[in-house]
Amino acid sequence: CQINGFKTAIETNGTIPINFQIDWVCVSPKEGSELIVKSGNELKVVYPQLGQDLKELESLKFDHFFLQPMDGDQGRKNTDQTIQYCLENPAWKLSIQQHKLIGMP
Repeated sequence: CQINGFKTAIETNGTIPINFQIDWVCVSPKEGSELIVKSGNELKVVYPQLGQDLKELESLKFDHFFLQPMDGDQGRKNTDQTIQYCLENPAWKLSIQQHKLIGMP
């Protein structure tokens, strides 16, 4: 669905249906939200989040599954847990926010 030679992409929390053509769909569900968009190119989940069933999410129709450590007071612990989960569950790949690792806001 190139427009004027450009490809289009969207990142969404997946709570509103996508009813238009788009080249790349990234869904990043949030705790407590109803997931409507259940297929796309990539699923990017902030980890850990209470109430999320990663095995259930893994059954959705996405090409790529990414786990991203939750930032904050427990950032280091969350990163370690995220890495461990990815090692034990190879369908998931680690996604990091590089700007946070180097101290950029």
